[in-house]
Amino acid sequence: MKTVGVLGSGTMGSGIAQVAATYGHSVILHDKNVEALEKAQSQLNKILSRLVEKGKINEAKKDDILANIVFSEDFNELHQCDIIIEAIIENLEIKKSVFKALEDITKPTTILASNTSSLSIASIAAACEHANRVIGIHFFNPAPLMPLVEIIPAIQTDKNIMQEAKALIDSWDKITVLAKDTPGFIVNRVARPFYGEAIRILEEGIADVATIDWAMKEIGRFRMGPFTLMDFIGNDVNYKVTETVFKEFFYDPRYKPSFTQKRLYEAGYLGRKTGKGYYDYNENAINPEPNKDEKLGNEIVNRIVAMLINEAADALYLNIASKEDIDLAMTKGVNYPKGLLKWCDELGAKNVLQTLDNLYDIYREDRYRASVLLRKMAEENSTFY
Repeated sequence: MKTVGVLGSGTMGSGIAQVAATYGHSVILHDKNVEALEKAQSQLNKILSRLVEKGKINEAKKDDILANIVFSEDFNELHQCDIIIEAIIENLEIKKSVFKALEDITKPTTILASNTSSLSIASIAAACEHANRVIGIHFFNPAPLMPLVEIIPAIQTDKNIMQEAKALIDSWDKITVLAKDTPGFIVNRVARPFYGEAIRILEEGIADVATIDWAMKEIGRFRMGPFTLMDFIGNDVNYKVTETVFKEFFYDPRYKPSFTQKRLYEAGYLGRKTGKGYYDYNENAINPEPNKDEKLGNEIVNRIVAMLINEAADALYLNIASKEDIDLAMTKGVNYPKGLLKWCDELGAKNVLQTLDNLYDIYREDRYRASVLLRKMAEENSTFY
């Protein structure tokens, strides 16, 4: 059984450690901040106690999981690990520095993995002399509950390392998808219009926050509306991912961030965690009611879904992932009601293309340019499946 190292004891790092320990691995959870480690240990104890109360695990299993994890402030303790998953701040230079330091203390066979959601795995790997053992393993939050994990080999990654990493995560009963090392990988790339186009509709005054959320949830059947979800994720996190993807795609207008979210981020209105975001979460706060106009609601859903399908089609066109993995990633990673490429087949590529072309005719912005693949599918009247 492999020894698993996890670097960073925040919510994501602790969650990954919990998953690995649940499946019987010896885990070293490292953080240089002692208070963060103590908090992680306390939180994990509470989480496991709740699972016992709910009958999901018994007391013996809880004790086993906790016994499998060493909470360590000593970086050098990671030297014994067979795989190390880094889950620290989304800063490329810091990650590169950490990976270089890891290479100095670990065995030559140790797999070095990053949980980054949008940074280049190739850039991180380049910090190492033996870049072939570096890979991206991107979990979704909360790691113990979310089934999807994106596996991202860099151009330097050895094929055997990729297969070994995938087999390990598969053994944890996760659903793995393979993604090319491009900004946002699958989910954070394809999902951008869910947030960005919703904000655009808001900024244009077509509908307010509550109405857009109502339309996407009740008509579109998404689990959460985009503004509820942004407040849940945190407007700091969501804005920074959008900013990173925009920059890394050479400022492609399809991924352009919004001033609306930037101002919320600057004001510290980050969502649920600060009590205020697009909604007010403070006690006795009164939030607006949606305008439940079905015609308007359908227009909102059609516009955002067309943008999402276009991103999925473009990801397939550029060989970011297989059609099956793209659809799997969006249903299992962000709980979309349907795979976007299957959804396109239901709506008809011609209809999706017409929605995008209409938007392009109105705005004359590259933001609404249709994927070459989508246009081809519409012209040939073909389907993805």
